[in-house]
Amino acid sequence: MKLTEEIKILSRAILSLETEEECEKFLTDLCTVREISSMAQRITVARLLQDKKTFTEIEEATGMSSATIARINKCLQYGADGYNLVLDKLDK
Repeated sequence: MKLTEEIKILSRAILSLETEEECEKFLTDLCTVREISSMAQRITVARLLQDKKTFTEIEEATGMSSATIARINKCLQYGADGYNLVLDKLDK
C-alpha cells in the first residue's frame, strides 16, 4: 500500500499520543463510536485467531461475520504484520 501524505500525518499524530487517555480522546474525535468499536473488535478477532479459535467460535463470541474473520485471518497470515506487531506489544 502506498502511503499518502495524509496517512503519514495520521500515523505521526497517533505516534505523538503519550497516554491511553490521550488516545481515547483522539479516537473519540476522529471516529464514530461504531468505527472505534469495529476496530477494537477486529483486534479481539485477531487475538482469538492467534489463540487458534475456530471461525464458528469467533463468530459466536464476537458477532463478526465469517467474511470479516477471514479477512483478518488473511492479514495475520499474509498481511503487513500489523496485527501480530500490536498483539505482541500488548502481551508485554
